[in-house]
Amino acid sequence: MATILLVDDDPLQASLMMSLLGSRFGNVCRVNDAAEALCLIEQPEFSGNLGLVITGHHTPGIGGPAFVAELHSRKPDLPILVLAAKDAIASDYSEAHVVFLPRPVGGDKMLAVTFQMLSDQTKAVA
Repeated sequence: MATILLVDDDPLQASLMMSLLGSRFGNVCRVNDAAEALCLIEQPEFSGNLGLVITGHHTPGIGGPAFVAELHSRKPDLPILVLAAKDAIASDYSEAHVVFLPRPVGGDKMLAVTFQMLSDQTKAVA
């Protein structure tokens, strides 16, 4: 099963997300900020199994749209789920393979969107 990379600097929120996602999808890795995420993506053994990145609009170190653009410069087909606050603008994320989901997001919705994005990624690779 593909790895999900969760980029979240809020320990409580990240713990809840990891529990929710881990119970359904297994391998979930969490980092605190964009720099850590980009370092992991540079590691071929990690990057080769990466199926999805979940991040917020406000990412420590670099803003959400810039972070998404940087991820796609390294892995153009990588699906990215952006969980956005009220002040985020969906049109900031018009790149392919990016889903913009306004918060708050219920657990069922999060699982459904994650499942769909991972399934779409699997079909694209096959």
